[in-house]
Amino acid sequence: MHIGFLGLGNMGSPMASNLLKAGYQLSVFDLSSNAVSELAEKGAQACASVQALVAAAPDVLITMLPAAVHVKGVYLGSEGLIEQLSQPTYLIDCSTIDPHSAREVAKIAKEAGHTMLDAPVSGGTTGAQAATLTFMVGAAAEDLQHIQPILQAMGKNITHCGDSGNGQVAKVANNMLLGISMVGVAEAMALGVALGMDAKVLAGIINTSSGRCWSSEINNPYPDVLENAPASRGYSGGFGSDLMLKDLGLATEAARLSKQPVMLGAAAQQLYQAFSLQGHGSLDFSAIIKLYLKE
Repeated sequence: MHIGFLGLGNMGSPMASNLLKAGYQLSVFDLSSNAVSELAEKGAQACASVQALVAAAPDVLITMLPAAVHVKGVYLGSEGLIEQLSQPTYLIDCSTIDPHSAREVAKIAKEAGHTMLDAPVSGGTTGAQAATLTFMVGAAAEDLQHIQPILQAMGKNITHCGDSGNGQVAKVANNMLLGISMVGVAEAMALGVALGMDAKVLAGIINTSSGRCWSSEINNPYPDVLENAPASRGYSGGFGSDLMLKDLGLATEAARLSKQPVMLGAAAQQLYQAFSLQGHGSLDFSAIIKLYLKE
C-alpha cells in the first residue's frame, strides 16, 4: 500500500518514519525541505509540493498539521487535496482541530468520493518515536477497520470514538481535563511547600491518595520531584504551554458553539493565556506552577 504523508514536524516525522519501518511505500511533503530530506534518506519518496504528493497517487493520505486553518487550507478550495485527487482516496487527518472543522472537511471529502477519518493522537513526541501513540478515531467502523493496520504501525492504542469528528471531541475533552488537572496539581504542590511540606513527600502522598492523576504522577510540575519530568530540566521538552493554550481554546470554542458550559476549562485557558503573555509559551505546560511559586 502506498501512503502519502503531509506534515513532518516533531510528531509527523517520527510517525512517518515508523510507517517506513513497517514496510509501507511512502511519499512525503513538508514546507521544511530538511524534514523531507531526512525522510528521503530513510527511504521515502520526496515530493517538492502538495501537487507532487497528489501526483504520486497514494492509496492513503495522512496529514499532521498545526491547526484547523492549515487543515482547511490543505484540503479545501481549488488548490486543495480534495479537488486535486483524481481517484477515491482514504484521508486521515491526525491534526488536533475543533470537531466542527473536522466534520466540515469530512463532509466535503465524502461528497467528492473520498473517505476521511479524523484521528488525533495522544502520547507526545516520545510516543511518536516509539510507535506507542493513542489514536482517537472518528469515522465509520468499517473505514477504521480498513486503515487500522496503518495506525498500528504508528501507535499502540486505536480507539473508535464514533462518527466523523468524534476523534476530535475525545481529544479536546481529554486535553481540557489535562490542562485543568495540571493547574490543580500546581496549586496543591505550591500550597503544600509554602506550608512547610517537602515537595517529594507531598507528591508521594498525593500519588498514593485520592488526588492522584497523570499530572501529579508522571509530569509533576514541582522541580526535582520526578527526575525525568520537564520540571527537573527547566521545563524544556514535553508539551508546550502554547500548545496547551491552543487545545484549551479549541475546547472552549467547541463548548461555545454547542452552548455547553466549561467553567474550569475557561479558567484554565485564561491562566495559560496569561502565562503565554509573560513569555513562557515554549515551556512545558507543567511550568504553569510558576504562577504560584515565590521567586
